[in-house]
Amino acid sequence: MTQAKKIRDFTEGPILKNIIKFAIPLMITGIMQLLFNTADTIIVGRFGGDTPEACESALAAVGSCGSLINLLTILFSNISLGAGVCTAQDIGAKKYDEIGKTVHTSVLFCMISSVFVTFIGFFFARPLLTLMGTDPAVLDQAVPYMTAYFCGIPASMLYNYCASILRSSGETMRPMKYLFAGGIVNVVLNLIMVLVFRLGALGVGIATAASFWISCILVLIHMVRATDSPYHLDFRKLKIHGQKLKKILQIGIPSGIQGTIFSVSHVLIQSSVNSLGTAAVAGNAATANLDGYVSQPIVAFYQAAVTFVGQHKGAQKYKRMKKCILWCSICASVGSAILGWAVVLLGPTLLKFYIPENPAALEAGLIRMYSFTTVYFLCGLMEVGSGAVRGLGRSTTSMVTSLLGSVVFRVIWILWVFPIAPSISLLFVSYPISWILTSTAHYIVIFVCIKRDIKNDETKKLLQ
Repeated sequence: MTQAKKIRDFTEGPILKNIIKFAIPLMITGIMQLLFNTADTIIVGRFGGDTPEACESALAAVGSCGSLINLLTILFSNISLGAGVCTAQDIGAKKYDEIGKTVHTSVLFCMISSVFVTFIGFFFARPLLTLMGTDPAVLDQAVPYMTAYFCGIPASMLYNYCASILRSSGETMRPMKYLFAGGIVNVVLNLIMVLVFRLGALGVGIATAASFWISCILVLIHMVRATDSPYHLDFRKLKIHGQKLKKILQIGIPSGIQGTIFSVSHVLIQSSVNSLGTAAVAGNAATANLDGYVSQPIVAFYQAAVTFVGQHKGAQKYKRMKKCILWCSICASVGSAILGWAVVLLGPTLLKFYIPENPAALEAGLIRMYSFTTVYFLCGLMEVGSGAVRGLGRSTTSMVTSLLGSVVFRVIWILWVFPIAPSISLLFVSYPISWILTSTAHYIVIFVCIKRDIKNDETKKLLQ
């Protein structure tokens, strides 16, 4: 079997059918991961202490770390997008030999960068959480949770890099299976650590780190054994290919910077939530977990947009590319709208699974839910637009557009609007407004970039 037959070329065949077949395993992957995370949250929220107050404190400890963890990991993790886009464009251009260079360059770069990230998260957890204004009542549980979590960061980052390459090759089922295996380990260990050893938030961190390592080892084994595939991994060939790394970083670093700055805005929002009390923190953490389910169509079709646009960019098939962007936008919006309204209708019942004996936390969670879960489809449009711009190789453009439309706006809102009448509802209404601004800008950029690429390609053909 040739290398070309071991990957999926989406520049041929039915567009919508291929997009859906590509996205469904991604959605299942995300939902499974969230189910495992939900199990974690329910376990720690119900059994993380000997009293309802202690359980609430344990849940708040886990929830208060999320934004900071994302802030510390997202820069280098998002560089994996550069590896995925490079792979997709090489497939579209039928440059299969280049994929091996992407694999070995990105894996080695990930190994090096993950050591740095782990060091920061492990040794500076307490001062960073304190700087965020984390409630002292939960700090003693939040710090051990975060240090345990960061023991699994090298595995998490390496899995993300490898999974990005596999998905851009059309392989979405295997990453799903490997994540499922890690998730099963996560839930089992959570039950043991929390119910048997009574470790609370620390036990959740240990279980999560172990699950990362299971998924990572499985994906590495597959890539090592795939000797007849262009994405075959041979540790003896690990090497930084200068030109390939340059291209990966040109695409990945803007994405990482964007994600990091987005995380800064989330940290500011989390700090604002922290200022409203432990009940608000617990309610926000529970609803954020539910919002994750609503975002799964968005995540899946965002990745579809990156891969399909990247392959069509390499093949210079711009007419089909426009249809791909249109279908990804429609699917992401419709899927997230349906799930969003389902969550809103079932909101009070669902939240009681997380915080069964805390009316104040339940009220705070419902306010967040009503503020933007009802209009989550706007986020779908924004993310697909961002993915399409990145698939075109314009990651810096996507970064600037997203930062101006979302982050700058949210920071202004937090600094000047929120203090007028501090409340969780006023805080979260900033999200849908920013989604409208950013998605509009993205689609204008897509139109301009495609028009420019067509002109440049025609010029190159005339000069040849």
